[in-house]
Amino acid sequence: MFIFIEKILVEYFKRKIRLTKKINQLHKIISNLEEVKKRYHKLISKKNKKLTKSNGIYNRYKNPVITAEHIPIHWRYDLNPKTNPNEIERIGFNAAFNAGAIKWKGAYVLCVRVEGNDRKSFFAIAESPNGLDNFKFWNKPCIIPQIENNPDTNVYDMRLTKHEDGWVYGVFCTERKDSSVSEEDTSSAISNAGIVRTKDLVTWERLPDLVSDSGQQRNVVLHPEFIDGKYALYTRPQDGFISVGNGGGIGLGFVDDMKNPFVKYEKIINNKQYHTIYELKNGLGPAPIKTKKGWLHLAHGVRNTAAGLRYTLYMFMTDLNDISKVIHQPAGYFMAPIEDERIGDVSNVLFSNGWIADKDESVFIYYASADTRMHVAVSTIDKLIDYCENTLEDTFISSSSVKNIINLVDENKGLY
Repeated sequence: MFIFIEKILVEYFKRKIRLTKKINQLHKIISNLEEVKKRYHKLISKKNKKLTKSNGIYNRYKNPVITAEHIPIHWRYDLNPKTNPNEIERIGFNAAFNAGAIKWKGAYVLCVRVEGNDRKSFFAIAESPNGLDNFKFWNKPCIIPQIENNPDTNVYDMRLTKHEDGWVYGVFCTERKDSSVSEEDTSSAISNAGIVRTKDLVTWERLPDLVSDSGQQRNVVLHPEFIDGKYALYTRPQDGFISVGNGGGIGLGFVDDMKNPFVKYEKIINNKQYHTIYELKNGLGPAPIKTKKGWLHLAHGVRNTAAGLRYTLYMFMTDLNDISKVIHQPAGYFMAPIEDERIGDVSNVLFSNGWIADKDESVFIYYASADTRMHVAVSTIDKLIDYCENTLEDTFISSSSVKNIINLVDENKGLY
């Protein structure tokens, strides 16, 4: 009898120990997940601060507005303790950057390029009530329909345009492997402009990819208005996936029907230039902003350095009635990477494909640094026009740059 009771007690305590371990393990998981949630909610509710240092044209803000840490927890973790007892992050994310932007139902909305640990990029919508902080991703990423028998290997850098035809268009870079090279070459690719449209930012209609005579395309942007009954597209023709070759420059072409987007002829309206911030290549950022004095354009310029390619942002204006005519272009860059903005996956890079002009004529400029994270700077329509109209243009030689400084010093005589 004693031996029987002893066996029962031993079995009881074994079960109790196992149960205790499971309870402790569950408590640990709950505690760890709660800590993850606390960090996440603290991040997305953090207020942003305007930096006091300013050049008078725009104000940067202290914190990035979107990073990989802003990715929702339920995209990263299996929250079921039965299937994820060790609380392992199941899907990892590397970066969140190069976002298109739009004002939508009173909110400031970004279509973010999210890059996973698997190097695949996709699009996801994040919104903020004030455009400066509290950006939160929508529940699920965007579903972009595929072209039959020719799926995108990778997609990125979507420009959003509210067109006067009633649709919101998204034009993005679609990348596929170059089928003309050998199988051993696993890095050669072909880029082109993919096109979608939507009326709710949830359901996206895929249209055919852009067709042009100039070869590969990147940085294609849709103009928001019809020009003589046609859709106007700013292009960036190039010979190869990375090198623009004999192509390059910001082009302008026209399409009769976005369901058949064929650009037969492209006119270069803003070319690359020797020994400038856009000597290697350039491309338009977001769709231009219409003002009483012309169209404001934000673009990126690329030059080569001993440390690699350097991307900065620059501005120009085109005529209200002739969008092919550049009427103002300040010398040099409008914005360049500073401090921690230089550090990331691709160092020394600023890139923008989204800005929002508000009803009060504030302009929210969304830019990415080092292909890693998103920031915001704020200006106004009047300041950007002033900058474009009254900043001297590039003379392309050093002696003239010195002369411009001396002229300003002379004009400031007695004022300093």
